[in-house]
Amino acid sequence: MAAVQIALLRGINVGGQNKLAMAELRACCAELGWQAVQTYIQSGNLVFQADGPVAHLEAALEQRIAERLGLTIPVIVRGVAAWAAYVPANPYPDASRDAPERVMLALAKAPPKEGAAAALRARAANGEQITQVGDALWVYYPEGAGRSKLTPALFDRMAGAPVTARNWRTVLKLAALAEATGHL
Repeated sequence: MAAVQIALLRGINVGGQNKLAMAELRACCAELGWQAVQTYIQSGNLVFQADGPVAHLEAALEQRIAERLGLTIPVIVRGVAAWAAYVPANPYPDASRDAPERVMLALAKAPPKEGAAAALRARAANGEQITQVGDALWVYYPEGAGRSKLTPALFDRMAGAPVTARNWRTVLKLAALAEATGHL
């Protein structure tokens, strides 16, 4: 049986940009030979089974989306073991319990540059907190992410690679989908 993987697509279906139907996304995955493909909500969250290095899986899906749909979309893949480690590593458990939509797990295509969290903290406002745990940048937005000056472009620049983020509810849902396959 192929390994369980979780993929996050960056910046799709946001503000009418990069429109990508989840049925089209699942079709792209099927064309790659990936199995047990599941999507969660319309923001590009996948759980699937496939073997190979993460970088190869990312590149394969990026290429398939470009060829099939003409979109350039960064894809970030993590294996199920890496994803399982994110859940207990959350440095904001109280905020996650009380306001799960305000705690974000931000992942980059490559490990964040040294000092990325500190550089983001220097730009934070309104009580925003940023903590790096392993390859993950965790962000707590007490006033909500929509009001933040911590833009996606800033995250990319400070991390040194494309970054995408998911709120705590999505992190848990993706973990549950992976667990349902019996591999988490």
